[in-house]
Amino acid sequence: MSIKNWPENERPREKLLHKGPQSLSDSELLAILLRTGTAGMSAVDLARCLLKEFGGLRSMLTADQKSFCQGKGLGMATYVQCQAVLEIARRHYAEHLGERECFTSPEHVRDYLQASLRDRQAEVFCVLFLDNRHRLICFEECFNGTIDGASVHPREIVRKAIHHNAAAVILAHNHPSGIAEPSQADIALTSRLKEALGLVDVRVLDHFIVGDDLPISFSERGLM
Repeated sequence: MSIKNWPENERPREKLLHKGPQSLSDSELLAILLRTGTAGMSAVDLARCLLKEFGGLRSMLTADQKSFCQGKGLGMATYVQCQAVLEIARRHYAEHLGERECFTSPEHVRDYLQASLRDRQAEVFCVLFLDNRHRLICFEECFNGTIDGASVHPREIVRKAIHHNAAAVILAHNHPSGIAEPSQADIALTSRLKEALGLVDVRVLDHFIVGDDLPISFSERGLM
């Protein structure tokens, strides 16, 4: 049966408008993005099929272009649309982060870092540059690497901190493996950056590692 013939309170779009997006299942949310189904399948049925095929919503939305487009009823237009939705979400978090007056707790940055870095296929090293009241000046992706590492140059971080007239920074990078535990190399790098930035009176407030679960804070772990 076509979704148009469903009772109004069961149609995903109408349900979202009346009850809010949080009331929809993953398949119903995905059906709104898909807009139409295929022969013999409504958009919701197709969404359920795709979620089963990919192993979940996150796995589907973060699949590479080739794998995504091989999904039943999918193509380049839907891939582009889904990528745009993900980027809108990242930018929404970025704007929200910039509106915060200051960063006095690790909780203030976790959501944004998780949205920005968790599903990257390669390692990315980022820096949040802050003023003397710990308000955000700029968020930069400073170094990009391979699946298992990124080369980070302390002198470049110092140069950027001076350029932004930053008084403090928060460091962050992801582990594409999904395991956010700090390595000895991560700890050593943090120490080198802290020392280098200290020479120009810039404080390192924290270093986050983003994996599949909650980002790990070096400050909370006593590693700073």
